[in-house]
Amino acid sequence: MDNKAATLELGTKPIGKLLWQYAMPAIIAMTAASLYNMVDSIFIGHGVGALAISGLAITFPLMNLSTAFGAMVGVGAATILSVRLGQKDYSSANRILGNCLTMKVITGVVFMAVCLIWLDPILRFFGATDNTLPYAREYMQVILAGNIFTHIYFGQNALLRSISKPKIAMYSTIMTVLINTALDPLFIYVFGWGIRGAAIATVLSQCICLVYQTRFFLLRDGIIRYQKGIYALHGRVVKDILSIGLAPFLMNCCACVVVIFVNKGLLRYGGDLAVGAYGIVNRVGFIFAMIVMGLNQGMQPIAGYNFGARLFKRLMSVYYKTMVYATLVCLVAFCVGVFLPEYCVRLFTHDDELVLIATPAMVLYTCTFPVVGFQMVTTNFFQSIGKAKISIFLSLTRQMIFLLPGLIVLPLYYGTYGIWYAIPLSDFLSAMLTAIIFFIYRRQYKAIIN
Repeated sequence: MDNKAATLELGTKPIGKLLWQYAMPAIIAMTAASLYNMVDSIFIGHGVGALAISGLAITFPLMNLSTAFGAMVGVGAATILSVRLGQKDYSSANRILGNCLTMKVITGVVFMAVCLIWLDPILRFFGATDNTLPYAREYMQVILAGNIFTHIYFGQNALLRSISKPKIAMYSTIMTVLINTALDPLFIYVFGWGIRGAAIATVLSQCICLVYQTRFFLLRDGIIRYQKGIYALHGRVVKDILSIGLAPFLMNCCACVVVIFVNKGLLRYGGDLAVGAYGIVNRVGFIFAMIVMGLNQGMQPIAGYNFGARLFKRLMSVYYKTMVYATLVCLVAFCVGVFLPEYCVRLFTHDDELVLIATPAMVLYTCTFPVVGFQMVTTNFFQSIGKAKISIFLSLTRQMIFLLPGLIVLPLYYGTYGIWYAIPLSDFLSAMLTAIIFFIYRRQYKAIIN
C-alpha cells in the first residue's frame, strides 16, 4: 500500500482494526523498552544485593535528565522530518537528519563530561548515601561513558518511525532487550562484574543495535540517508528542532525533580531500603504505563487525521476505544499490584527487609491505576488534535501542582507512608482535573458528534 492510500484509510477503515494496526507495533516496542529497564533491576537485585537496587534507584533522576536532553533533539527532529517528508522537501529532510546526528553528539559529549566530572556531588544531591553511592557511581560511570551512543540510538529510533519504518524501530528495541537479557547474567554472575556489568550490558546492547539501525540510513537508494554536506549545524533547523523538543524536555525535567524529592523523602524518613522499594514499584508500574503509551502512539495519527477532516464521530470513537483498552491495562496493573504485591517484589529481591517495605508500597502505588489510563489517554488526545498547551498543562499539573506539594507536606504527618500516599493522591486529583477539562472541550463538538 502506498503512503497516500495508507493516509486515506485513517478516515475510512473501521476504527477498531485501525487502532490495533497502528498501536500494536508501538505497544510491542514500548513493552520491550520497559522490560529493558526491568531486566537490569532484576539481575542487579538478585546478583548484587538489596542496596544495589537502592543505588540504581538513585540514578533515576540522572537518567531522566539524560532522557530529557535526548528527547529534546530526537522528538523535535523526528517531528520536523515528518513535516518535510510530507512536503517532499528531501533536501531539508536530509539536513535535519545530519543536524540531528551532530546535535546528538554535542549534547551527549557535554552531558557526559559535566556529569562525570561532578558525578559524586550530583549523586549525593539525588540522595546517595555512603551505602548506596558506590553502586550508583559504578553504574553511572559506564552509562555516561556510552551516553553518546545511547542518544544516537534513541534518536535514530524516533527518526525510523518518521521515515515510515516503525517495524525496524520495533525490531531494534526488541533486539536491545534480548541482547541485554543475555549479557546481564553473563557479566554479573559469570564475570563477577556486579552492577558495573549490568551497565556494560546496557551500553553494549545499544551499540550493537545502533549498528543495525544505521545501515538503514546508509542505503544508497534511500531518500533519507547519511551523506556529505548535511552535518554542519543550520540555525533555522536547530531552532525548529529545539522549539518542538522543548515540551518533552520540560516534562522529563519535571519527572527528574519529582524523583529527586521522592528519593530524598524516602531516604529521610525510611532509609536506603525505602529508596530501593521505590525503585521496584516504579519499574513494575512503568511496564503498564508503557503499554498505555503504545496505545496512545497508535491513537495519535488516527485522531489527528479525523480531527483535521472534521470526522468527529470517528475522532471520539478512537478516543473512547483507546481509553477503554488503556483502562483495562491499568486494571490489570491494579490487580497485580494490590492482590499480588509480594510476588512482584520478590521478582526483584529475596531480601526480607526490602520485601517488607516494598510490599505495602506496591499496593499504594497501584491502588489508583484504574484512573491513570484515562488521564494518560486524554492528555495525549489533546496533543493529537493540536491542543499541545492543554496536554502540557495536564502533564505538568500532575507532577508539579499535585504530586510535589504532597511529597513535601504529607511526610510531615505520615512519615514514609506520606510519600506513598502522595503518589496515588496526585494520580486521582489529576484524573479529576483531566475529566473536567475534557468534558468542557467535548461540549464544543457535541452538536456535531450527535
